[in-house]
Amino acid sequence: MSKPTVLSVDDDPQVLAAVRRDLAARYGGDYRVAAATSGEEAIDVARQLLARGSEIALFVVDQRMPGLSGTEFLLEAREMFPEAKRILLTAYADTTAAIQAINEVDLDHYLMKPWDPPEEHLYPVVDEMLDEWTANRPAPFDGIRVAGTTWSPATHDAKDFLARNRIPYRFLDIERDREARSMVEAACGDISAIPVVFFPDREPLVQPGRRDLAANAGLHTEAENPFYDLVIVGGGPAGLAGAVYGASEGLRVALLEKEAPGGQAGTSSRIENYLGFPSGISGGDLARRAVAQATRLGAELITAAEVTGVSVDDTVKVVTLSNGAELRCHALLIASGMTVRRLDVPGYERFEGAGVFYGAAPSEAATYTEGHVFVVGAANSAGQAAMMFSRHVKQVTMVVRGEALEAKMSQYLVDQIAGTPNIDVLFNTRIVEVGGANTVEGITLENRATGERSEREAAAVFIFVGAIPHSSFVSDLVATSDDGFILTGEDTFVAGKRPPAWTLERDPFMLETSVPGIFAAGDVREGVVRRVASAVGQGSVAISMVHKYLESV
Repeated sequence: MSKPTVLSVDDDPQVLAAVRRDLAARYGGDYRVAAATSGEEAIDVARQLLARGSEIALFVVDQRMPGLSGTEFLLEAREMFPEAKRILLTAYADTTAAIQAINEVDLDHYLMKPWDPPEEHLYPVVDEMLDEWTANRPAPFDGIRVAGTTWSPATHDAKDFLARNRIPYRFLDIERDREARSMVEAACGDISAIPVVFFPDREPLVQPGRRDLAANAGLHTEAENPFYDLVIVGGGPAGLAGAVYGASEGLRVALLEKEAPGGQAGTSSRIENYLGFPSGISGGDLARRAVAQATRLGAELITAAEVTGVSVDDTVKVVTLSNGAELRCHALLIASGMTVRRLDVPGYERFEGAGVFYGAAPSEAATYTEGHVFVVGAANSAGQAAMMFSRHVKQVTMVVRGEALEAKMSQYLVDQIAGTPNIDVLFNTRIVEVGGANTVEGITLENRATGERSEREAAAVFIFVGAIPHSSFVSDLVATSDDGFILTGEDTFVAGKRPPAWTLERDPFMLETSVPGIFAAGDVREGVVRRVASAVGQGSVAISMVHKYLESV
């Protein structure tokens, strides 16, 4: 396979030679570094590479060029290589154009000339761009094969679990692949027992649970130690932040995640309002970086570990997992986030995983490129999903119960949706039924104001209608609100007094629950601002309170 290309474009021969020299010096071993002296010439180069089946990983393009400007070139090039990273070279006077390009062409970064020395100003940016591109390109096949059918919910769950955990696999559709069908029959004798997951060096798994699938795919599923300073339940932004700060400050930390790191935020196609990422970042990329950071600092991340209960033995917290294993710790941080709320609509349960999805992974977009997809909901997660699908599918329709998006959605997303021609929004509307044979084929809509109903063809429905706190495993131990959110700090007081079972002379810390040494952070807490930045802040601050608690035990 040929090397992916880094393409630099500048009409100034000296600048072009300099940027090509600096890029080749650092990246020439792994990438083909090409150059073009104009936007028009670069378009020709990109077309030739596309025709040969080659990949472009990164564009480094000057903004001020005769003919096509840098922004105009990137707009055309994006149609050919939508996944390529984009860096704009600007002069001081061009920064406004660069910021505008962030919205127009999904610009990843802009650099002001000159970038000397490259070790300080060029390479760190390009390193980050190429790392992101590599992490998000189709993973190389290394032998794991998932055999099933496209519309099988269980097959979808297995594929989704592997994809979210960045485990390479190849999908074998037994309805189209006669050899795959024979493999399944040979493995279990029952063609309906899908999925069957084949490994290059061990026996296949028939309809595996997540823990067996994770263990056989090489993920870390067993605790290395029986006792930790801190155990964190939940690998979303709050839990990952707690793992990073706890490990960096010398605590023995174990993080338990039942699905995949990143939590609900990890499925977001683009987070645009997180500090420090002017062009946005996907939830998957944010999770990947956080996992690498926490692991490097010494935290232990345990995947497919579902917590079923927590008890207290004197000052020791005992965490029980679904497989019966127990972990003990001095302090416990609950960052378990939210569980998706299922809707009672005819057809939703029947087609879940076969055209009806709660949430949306970017991998789903490829299945529905020629179809009409419906996004249910009006908060940021729904808006981000609609924008993600708009770049891949023919038509996106948002189904919104209210009269406007502004009530629950950030203004930047409202503006983007309004400016995207293949997204339309139906207000005061709900889905009352989903129908089809083996997968979703159509839906019934109802206008909430008039009661009028209409039928629409539909390829898939993606639902973003809120969630409930994932706190049932501790609801008999710590105080919660009527809705199940965990109470912390002063919210744990009853009639102005400390919690009934509180044994210490001090009041609970701000993020401490009604049980000393058990803390909560992120969406599972009562009364929090449900944003990624807020969750990260809480997970970080919780560690300082854990330290104060550990000093007293």
